[in-house]
Amino acid sequence: MEIKIEVPKYDPHTGIKYNWINGFEIEVKNQTGTVVLLANKEGLLSLANHLLNLAQDEIPSGYHLHLDENNSLAEKSLELIIQKK
Repeated sequence: MEIKIEVPKYDPHTGIKYNWINGFEIEVKNQTGTVVLLANKEGLLSLANHLLNLAQDEIPSGYHLHLDENNSLAEKSLELIIQKK
């Protein structure tokens, strides 16, 4: 099986362009001190795209993706911040 992910080129004037795959579901929760990220196939592919986006050389250190239940995550999810070091 081959999966292709298109990562839009970073533009400092418009920022990162994230590709969300229709039907994505992502949930982040705490299970006795362990962070658990649950996602369907579309959610995993969307997150893979976001990680590849952040990995671009042109993206500066400190740039981050901030997700919560009001922004792309399932209801009652913990906040998720993914930041480039």
